[in-house]
Amino acid sequence: MNATSQPSATGPQRVLQRVVFPYDADQDVLTLYAEGRQGEANQVLKRNERKLGNRARQQDVSQVLGRRRFRVSAKSRTSFGTYFNAFPASYWRRWTIVEQVTLSVTVSGVGAVIVYRSNARGNIYRVDSQYFSVTAGQPQQVRFDLPLKTFADGGWYWFDVLAGDEPVVIESAQWEAPSDRPQGTVSVGITTLNRPDDVVVLLRQLARDPQLLAIVDRVTVVDQGQKHPTAADGFAAAEAALDGRLRIIRQANLGGSGGFSRGMSETLDEGVSTYHLISDDDVRAEPEGILRAVAFADLASRPTIVGGHMFSMFDRAHLHSMGERVNLWRFWWGSALKEFPDGHHLDEQSLRSTPELHQRIDVDYNGWWMELIPVQVLRQLGLSLPVFIKWDDSEYGLRAKEAGIPTVSLPGVACWHVPWTDKDDALDWQAYYHERNRMVAALLHSPFHFGGRLVRESLYLQVRHLLSAQYSVAELRIQAIEDLLSGPDHLHEQIDTRLAQIRATRAEFDDAKVAQRADHFPLVKRRKVSKRGDDVVLPTNLPATIVMAAIGSLRALKPARKLSREHPEAEIAAANARWFLLSRFDSALVSTSDGSGVSWYKRQPEEFRSLLLRSIALHERLLFEWPQLAQRYREACPQFVSQEMWKQTFARTQAETDQTPAAPTGDQPAQSWMDVSEPTVQGA
Repeated sequence: MNATSQPSATGPQRVLQRVVFPYDADQDVLTLYAEGRQGEANQVLKRNERKLGNRARQQDVSQVLGRRRFRVSAKSRTSFGTYFNAFPASYWRRWTIVEQVTLSVTVSGVGAVIVYRSNARGNIYRVDSQYFSVTAGQPQQVRFDLPLKTFADGGWYWFDVLAGDEPVVIESAQWEAPSDRPQGTVSVGITTLNRPDDVVVLLRQLARDPQLLAIVDRVTVVDQGQKHPTAADGFAAAEAALDGRLRIIRQANLGGSGGFSRGMSETLDEGVSTYHLISDDDVRAEPEGILRAVAFADLASRPTIVGGHMFSMFDRAHLHSMGERVNLWRFWWGSALKEFPDGHHLDEQSLRSTPELHQRIDVDYNGWWMELIPVQVLRQLGLSLPVFIKWDDSEYGLRAKEAGIPTVSLPGVACWHVPWTDKDDALDWQAYYHERNRMVAALLHSPFHFGGRLVRESLYLQVRHLLSAQYSVAELRIQAIEDLLSGPDHLHEQIDTRLAQIRATRAEFDDAKVAQRADHFPLVKRRKVSKRGDDVVLPTNLPATIVMAAIGSLRALKPARKLSREHPEAEIAAANARWFLLSRFDSALVSTSDGSGVSWYKRQPEEFRSLLLRSIALHERLLFEWPQLAQRYREACPQFVSQEMWKQTFARTQAETDQTPAAPTGDQPAQSWMDVSEPTVQGA
């Protein structure tokens, strides 16, 4: 395999992926674009171990000379076997018509370009190399023709650049393939609620790349809040940069599913784009990723949904999600990368030294922080489920899969987003949507006659909430099942009103009332304490856990100690707030998962008994009616995901919103439909 001056393949060349560098001087993300040489490139490092030596070999942002230009220091080596600049060959081989790629690198100076590949086991092979010497005149271009036939199960291509006695400048580099397929175009749909500054930042990022703008037909912002992007600083400049492509639509708060469906509907009505890109509002984009997603979809062997990975907004080299799968027996989602369920730190263990990342990772769905959907798929499958939040993206992926439409979470296509690791949204108002929408998705797609383990697991989880004195959560989950049993008509009917009812329900319970500080509550006090002082610490082994759980369960129906009504008996950190520990106390102060507040949980035996009996009866009914209920939801699905029904909901809720005076916004914090403030303790 030799470097050649011209590609051997005939026909016009399509750019699949450009080698790019960060727009801003951000050392934290540079390792995702370029790296210094690491001793043994295929060394397997310990997972979750911080490697300071790895950090020391990072390149410096001063080497970034532009979006596509990079300086390799004299007598050094830079590798582009990185997340954004290596070529994910196995994905292109599996899902597209591409059989061979050409790597084109334009360089100045004296040095060498060395090409490597890997396989699904993470083994690394040197493929080819080319020396160059450009001491004056025009930069030199070197090219490599690279087949994809050996990448059935995994593997990447990448290249390193070695500099001689003087620095080498990479003027540009890209991966290409012959194709005569037409260039697709895209409309971007952004849903927002009271995050005007985030929207402006995102609009600016979309407008930064002229090549991206050349294929963007429309950017539609669906504004569902009271703080509007149009009033934010910098909006006028962002709008001007988009050069007539921007459209702002204001509508009632219909959640993520309502906002995303509105964007889909607008793209369908305009009828000019090949693809619709779903984007959250609170993300930071890598514009090159959108170009890559469109190129991949253009060359896919069948209509394909292309998803983007998620990096953490706060720990910016932390790859948080590489796509998701659904366990159909439990009907629960989880990371597609089992070896790293909480993500992977690419600044601590590089792509080249992580064998698990060299496997091709196939998914059931991609989160709707960033996903490209062919317009023909929207026409075939319809819009989102009308579920406000939760399970809309996963259900859409399952719906597509059943129709023979794959979802590909493509490496090198990504955004930065706030991760969910510091949240437990199953304990706030979102508990209703978690329960109901999981059930709706299972009714539509579970292959098991009675939903597999789902109903039984739901009851187990309900009992745990009750033993934890999380009565507001238990009540919302009961209401979710009651609404589910009422049939599919409630989905559109309640999409704009249910949240207010949920918040009113939450306000009635102590566990839902949040104070900013623990000292807003009475002092912790109880008559009897542990001799060992370990009564607010999680057990360290299974037998101790079983004993603690048994003791707590036996206390559930006993009267609460009188002192516990006046003083909390313990203060428990969110990380330790497990049901078997909480059940030991008649009352406790429990911090929220994000550390922003504290609630006073109080055990109420009568409340426990009432909610438990209702829960058992509802789960029995749900299990008994499951087959008939599943048939009802499946028969109704084509209608309630249709553009026509969604348009009726948009019109109805808009008319109701226009008749309701706007509430004063005051000095409220930014929100999204995923972040609605909780009731607060009076006087706190």
